[in-house]
Amino acid sequence: MQHLTVNLSIPVPDDQVVISRVELQELKDQSLSGVYWTMKDLEEKVGRKQVWIKENILYPTRFKKILDVENGGFVYYPRSKGQIWSFQANKMAEFLDKNFNQIFKGG
Repeated sequence: MQHLTVNLSIPVPDDQVVISRVELQELKDQSLSGVYWTMKDLEEKVGRKQVWIKENILYPTRFKKILDVENGGFVYYPRSKGQIWSFQANKMAEFLDKNFNQIFKGG
């Protein structure tokens, strides 16, 4: 394999920095660490209303068994009237990314 060494200087504006993709992902992950979403937050992230989210993400058995805190998941399903939904933001965001195709393929 051949190697080419080039001495090159590229100016970076003072208001910007260059970081690796790994560092960028770590920063994104940290930004959601310790953050909890409400149903309203989830509606904004998904771009759909609560009814759709419940029908296509929260209540289908294949997802609920993963999501529900009662099963070791990261979503608190209200057990009685007056209680609110709670979502562990970093894990919910990861779940939505990993399951995008399954969630939206018919919704």
